Amino acid sequence: MKTIGIIGGMSPESTVTYYQTINRETNRCLGGNASADILMHSVNFETVAALQRAGDWAGAGALLAESARRLERMGAQVLVLATNTMHKVAPAIEAAVSVPLLHVVDVTADAVKKQGLHTVGLLGTQFTMSDGFYTERMNRAGIAVTVPSENRQAEIHRIIFEELCRNRFTDAAKQYYLNAVNELAEAGAQGVIFGCTEIGLLLKPEDCPLPVFDSAQLHALAAVEFALS
Repeated sequence: MKTIGIIGGMSPESTVTYYQTINRETNRCLGGNASADILMHSVNFETVAALQRAGDWAGAGALLAESARRLERMGAQVLVLATNTMHKVAPAIEAAVSVPLLHVVDVTADAVKKQGLHTVGLLGTQFTMSDGFYTERMNRAGIAVTVPSENRQAEIHRIIFEELCRNRFTDAAKQYYLNAVNELAEAGAQGVIFGCTEIGLLLKPEDCPLPVFDSAQLHALAAVEFALS
């Protein structure tokens, strides 16, 4: 099995999901007491969030590139960046190392295409929903993306940073997200991407009226598939 390097901490809550999913899937595949060969570097999320707020994406890219280099030096053979938003700086990470980085958008797009869908709704941070790096990559894969209104995006973003990333899950937040999903369905979405690794901690697929593509789960499972290939 190849060694998986996880760049985590953004947030710590969802990084736990990656660790658990990768190990449980490895055990399902290999049986016995098998678990994954994992290296993890968990960054200080407040440092990253401050760079985001300042619009210093170059600084954020440099920070995560150094994390990637550290993991490669330790023996990681494939890298997983355990956050959707920070894939905005994926090129900086890829340029810093020789081992592959599994891109969350590519993994998610593959799952959407396997279900034969061509239009999906996207929930995530405001950066993910509006900055273009996510939707444009999905478009190149042949998938159209619908996002919530600007006002709804702002509240979705606030809930992620002020509640979900801090392990706060309320019925009010859940209903707000469900209302957003319903609006995406009315706008023509055939499925919905949980394009933030914390959303799956709040909503479950059975809660939603549309097929769900939970990026954190899909990404972690793809890491196992790569590691065992």
